This record gives sequence, C-alpha cells and structure tokens, in this order.
Amino acid sequence: MPKSISIVPEDVRKPGQVTFDPIPVNQYQKSLTEERGRYSDSDLRRIHRDMAVIRVFESLLQEVKTQRQFGGLVYDHRGPAHLSIGQEATAVGQAYLLDTNDHLYGSHRSHGEILAKSLSAIDKLDDETLLEIMRSYDHGSVLRVVEKDAAADTVQSLAIDFLLYGTLAEIFGRETGFNKGMGGSMHAFFTPFGVFPNNAIVGGSADIATGAALYKRVNQKKGIVIANIGDASANCGPVWEALCFATMDQFKTLWPEHVRGGLPIIFNFVNNFYGMGGQPVGETGGFGVLARLGAGLNADQMNAERVDGYNPLAVIDAIARKKALIEAGEGPVLLDTVTYRFSGHSPSDQSSYREKSEVEAWQRVDPLVTFREDLITAGVALRQDFEAEYAHLDSILFRAYKKAIDLDLSPRANLFAVGNLLESTMYSNENVENLDSNRAPETLLAKADNPRTKQLASKSRTGIAEDGSYLSDARCVGLKDAIFESVFDRFYADPTLVAYGEENRDWGGAFGVYRGLTEALPYHRLFNSPISEAAIVGTAVGYALEGGRALVELMYCDFMGRAGDEIFNQLAKWQAMSGGMLKMPVVLRVSVGSKYGAQHSQDWTSLVAHIPGLKVVFPSTPYDAKGLMQSALTGTDPVVFFESQRLYNMPERFNGLAGVPLETYTIPIGEPEVKKPGKDITILTIGATLYRALEAATVLEEKWGISAEVIDARSLVPFNYEPVIASVKKTGKILLASDACERGSFLHTMASHIGRAAFSYLDAPPMVIGARNWITPPDEVEDAFFPFPVDFLDAIHTHLLPLDGYEPKRPCDETDLLRRNIAGV
Repeated sequence: MPKSISIVPEDVRKPGQVTFDPIPVNQYQKSLTEERGRYSDSDLRRIHRDMAVIRVFESLLQEVKTQRQFGGLVYDHRGPAHLSIGQEATAVGQAYLLDTNDHLYGSHRSHGEILAKSLSAIDKLDDETLLEIMRSYDHGSVLRVVEKDAAADTVQSLAIDFLLYGTLAEIFGRETGFNKGMGGSMHAFFTPFGVFPNNAIVGGSADIATGAALYKRVNQKKGIVIANIGDASANCGPVWEALCFATMDQFKTLWPEHVRGGLPIIFNFVNNFYGMGGQPVGETGGFGVLARLGAGLNADQMNAERVDGYNPLAVIDAIARKKALIEAGEGPVLLDTVTYRFSGHSPSDQSSYREKSEVEAWQRVDPLVTFREDLITAGVALRQDFEAEYAHLDSILFRAYKKAIDLDLSPRANLFAVGNLLESTMYSNENVENLDSNRAPETLLAKADNPRTKQLASKSRTGIAEDGSYLSDARCVGLKDAIFESVFDRFYADPTLVAYGEENRDWGGAFGVYRGLTEALPYHRLFNSPISEAAIVGTAVGYALEGGRALVELMYCDFMGRAGDEIFNQLAKWQAMSGGMLKMPVVLRVSVGSKYGAQHSQDWTSLVAHIPGLKVVFPSTPYDAKGLMQSALTGTDPVVFFESQRLYNMPERFNGLAGVPLETYTIPIGEPEVKKPGKDITILTIGATLYRALEAATVLEEKWGISAEVIDARSLVPFNYEPVIASVKKTGKILLASDACERGSFLHTMASHIGRAAFSYLDAPPMVIGARNWITPPDEVEDAFFPFPVDFLDAIHTHLLPLDGYEPKRPCDETDLLRRNIAGV
C-alpha cells in the first residue's frame, strides 16, 4: 500500500488487450559434434559418469526393496525409496554448472539430485576444501567409517565414497548418515555441497526455496536457488502461493537499488507426467504444456521454457541461460523439464495405470544408452571404458552398502536412552544475538529519532499510579507497544532480521504493532506479502534454513489453517529431521481475535502445542510480551507467538511502579509466573483469561474470604510445572482456564500432568474450563461462549470448593458434561 503507487481510474479502465509471447518448447537441437567446443572429452565423460552413479545407486535401492538383498548380502529396508530411474539426465544436466553457492531444494524423489549436485561440487572443490568438509562434518563421524576400507587413490575419489556412504546410511536410518538417520530417503541433504533439504510433501520445497532465494536477495549472497518439484505439484495451493510470492513487483520496483532485482530462483518442474498414477496432462490438469503457467504470473512470463530433460546437454544449456538471466536481476524462472521415470512411484507400485509399451518406448531413448552411444560415435570414449566404469561403480557402491547395513559400523540412534538424539535435537536452544556479525544492520533512522519511540517516551511505563489505582490505557505503554520495542531493538542488532506478512509496511500491521517500523527500515527488511499464508510461513522456513532470522505474521490465528503444512510439517520438523544440523530461527506472530465471530476469533494454541518441535508462547502482560519476544528473537528455535487482540492496549499492572523497562531484557520461554499469591486454590491461566481469573479471585476473596493464587502460564511449550506443583501443594486445588475450546484443549494435558505429579496433594481432580465447543458467536453474546468470571465461580463451586449460598449460572456438573458430550458439544 505504498503511497508512491497511485491507482489511476483512467489507466485501469481503458480498453486494450493482454498479450503473451511464445514460450519456447524443446528448442535446444544441437548435436554432440556441434557442442565439442563447449565441452572437453573429460567433461562429457563426467556427465555420463554422474548419470551412471545415480542409476547404479538407485538400482541398488530397487534391488534391496524388491529382493531384500544386494550382491548376496541380505538387508530388509523398511523405509521408503521413491526412485528416479530414468530421470538421471535431468538431475545431472541441472547440477553441471552449479557450485556450492547454488542451493538445491528437492522432493521425495531426489536421490538423483542429491548425488548429481554433490558430484558437481566435488568436481569443482579443491582437495584441501574437500578434506576439510569431510573431516569437520559431524566431527568426522561419516569419514571415519568411509576410511576404514577406503580404496580411493585421490581426494575426489574419497569424497565420492563419502557421498555414497553418507547418503546410503541416511536412507537406511543410520546415525552415521548425513542427517544422523533422522531424515531418511525423502529428507536427505548435505549443505556443504549446496544440497539443502528435500521434502516428502508434494511441492513442499516451492515456498521454502523461495524463502532461500529471498535470503540471498536480502543479504546479497552469491548463487541461485533451484526448487525441484514434480509436475503434479503444479496443482498444489502452496506452490501457487510460492510462485505469486516470488513474482512480486516490489522486488524490482520498490526495494533499494543495491538489493533490487527478481528473486534468484528457478522453479524446476521435473515433469515425468505422473503424480502417483494420475496424469496432470489430459486428466488432473488443464495446462497441457506446464511451461504455459508462467504466462499467468508476471509480464516476463517467468521466463518460462520447456526443456528436453532426456538430453543432459539441453538441460545444461537451459541452466546456463537462466542462471545468467537471474544474475542480471531478471528472475524468477519457471522450467518445465520433460523426463520420465521407468520405476514406479515406489517399489511396490505395479504401474497398473500405464501400458508396458509406454515404458518401453521411453526406455528406447534412455539417456544412459543414447548419450553413451553418442560419446562412442564421437570418439570420446570406447565401449570398454563404460564397461569398466560400471564395474568400478558396482564395486564402490557395494562397499558403501556393506558398511551402511553393518550395525557395528553404522549404528542406529538409541532412542530409548535419556537425552537421546531426538530429545536433544527437537530444539537447538541456542541464544544468538546476531546471525551475521560481519555487517551492520541496514536502517533509515537513528533509534532515538523514531517517531514512535518519541511518542512512547511521553507515556507511563506502568499502568499503576503511585496511589495504587489503575491509570487509563491511553496514558500507558501497552502490550503492543512492548512487542514493538523488542522488535525495534532487534532490527538494530541483527542485520539478517526481516519482517513481513499482510499489511506490515505503512499500515504497521493490522493492529498497529509495527507502527513506526516503516520509518525506520528499508523496504527489503519490512515488506508486505501477498495474502498467501502458506507462502508467508514457508518462505520464513527457507530464509531461516539459509542462515537468516524471520519474523512473520498471520493476521488472525484462524488463518493458520491455510499454512497448516508449513507450520506443522516444515517449521516444526527440520531441526530434528536434520539430526540437529540445521537451526530454525523463526518467530511466527498470530493474534487471537475477539468480536469477529466464528472465523476470526478462535484460540488455536492447543493445535500448535500438540505438534512437537514448536515453542509456543502466549504472554498477557506488556512486561512478559517484551521479554518473551526478546527471547524468541535471539533464539534459534521456531516460536509461535500468540497475542490476544483483547490485550493490545493493556498496560503493565504486575511489575509495580517499574512497569516495562525501557532497556532490553529476556524472559525464559517456559516459565510460568505467579501474578497473585494465594493459599486456598490455584488458578492457572493461558492468555487473556488471566484478567477474568483475577476478577473471579477478587469476588472469591470479597464474598467468601477465599484466597486464590493466580498463575499465568505465559508459555505452553516448553513448560516448567514446578511452580504450579508448588502452588498445588499449598492449596490442594487447581482450576485451569483458557479461551481455547474445552474439547482437546492443551489444558487437559496440563491437568493430567499436574494430576500425576501432585496427586497426593490434591483434594479434588484438576478442573479445566475453556470456550464452549461451538462456533464463536457474535460479540454481543460472547460471554456465553468464552470463560468469564462467572464460569470460574461455577466450576469452583461445583467441583473444587463449595461456595456458601452460591447458585451456578448454568450447570457444569458431571451430568451436564455427559449430556454435552453425547450431543457433541
């Protein structure tokens, strides 16, 4: 919404036509003879060798999966193996020109891309660098196994052994694999060679790779990014969101000149004409030629092109041209790379959806045959050279296989042990103030000159007057101001930090949290994204995987559904799936609404807390919000940061006259805090229910002389139960409350843990209250839906501590509980 872009009615209403340029289809038609000046004989032999490495590697896996043995050695691999036999030319051609600054993100069918990109890196790196990579990666654990019977006579040969063993061990789930066996076949990667995470979710790499390209553009890093995704993924919503994000005009028009330019990314649709068995052409899609999609995305038509992926030289030519175009700032690019898989979707696939004659027709133009024959005809190599090459590859693959299935050499992680691999890698738990200390953060103003900080300087840092009364909200620093202060501080400390989402710039976020940042930050550090929730989160994942820190926002908690995969399968899992090799410094801000009905007023904290790998916080006071945001923005873990719209203007009422410190500070994630001491009953709250609990506590004290201890959870995951247990030991009773619907509420998990840990101190079972199991009704009747003070009193009277003379407003006893559950409400 920049004011520099004016919408002129005369311009947008005038008649005309949208025109399209022809999209090239399989235009490369050069013969090997014509290309002899471009490639040496050794170059051409390496192209064939790399294709052969992939074919032999995947043939091994095919044999293991279908026959449970290879070379006479029995092994039952129970995990997946989605093979790309037949697609080798596409992978090798793509990787040929790339170096370690160029990063690949792939799919569930990416063994070939891993090997091709790594072989290309091995060819380009000097011996000293290769040895340093192998010796330093995971403290040399992979190399030590490889060296036990290494027959390599050069460092490059040793690196190839290292690559084959490390990849195979990873596929077989061994702790000596590249990702300690926690990624496996569909998620394997090796970042020192520029191979970044591959993805089991169809199209899952599209928005992640876009975030990686965003990192390179924002931070001016070398290289390009390629997202290898299948043709069937063209029908996936997140893929379209990634394409829309990557083609935003602002990259080329609004961003500062030194970072201006299209994102350096190629969306390479590896087009083998099948999803599993469904065919995008003629059945499940309508685009015919996939490259056509580029025409609908920007005026450059995404520089789209169809390439013959069965000719490795055609793919190399396309990558060379597109790479040059990207380096000139003219990305992004869409490639439709035609190929074919001889193997099924997986080894159990009987290919009942296609005719045998179709497979045979493609096998007759198998690049490993046709390219080999071209090389022989051109005098580049002799037939016996290829026979020797395959014999050598069989030998080194068999050696890698023997080691990878040997439990003594290649053990599996002991996940029964206390503090085991997964326990120690679900979170990295590091504190890093600056993710790139070699440069200063780019800003537009000195901190002291910011208009919002000047405005806040005139406000009270506390909501409590000297006489103990409450000051009006308008006179005080509120919760949203406290969040702003923490975010503002971090932008001046970490040059990699970016913030984006819907209406983040100019507007300052839908609820004004970022007001004042537009004046302080250049466009590439604070910008508006498309209304593409999946891409907002997915790009943040990619940005973080590359080494940056992303602060992204979904305007309402209810919109998380549109980013479900990105939050639950990507953001949450990559630290552990990498075996602890990767970090995920992402903070995802989501606001919990009120007033706006069934699709804008839901508390989904329980949904997020259920997913392992996410840290979940929900501060309800300005002091806590600032300290927790500071911790989130200096940590290395993904944090979902819930904020209640009810509380954005709430001043600090719990930190005495000191209120919210002006200086920076942190509050450890996972530590609850007693907000009101008491001795008769404990009330544990999440989010905005803190204030309704305090109202109920006042009534309890004034009418019945009951002293309630009120504890604000502040965090859901992780969570230290000790302060709560200590309170229950004192009071013997506990009520838990949040605005999440009661059914499936995370409070039930908390109640269960408290019940176990403090069983002998409890006078009654822990009691949970939450929103009713309905849709959220209109604001005018929300007091019947969310837990209000009367609901606290009803629950306490009925289940924990009878209140003399009290009459519940509505039934909440066991009979009513059973009635509502039978009705599903």
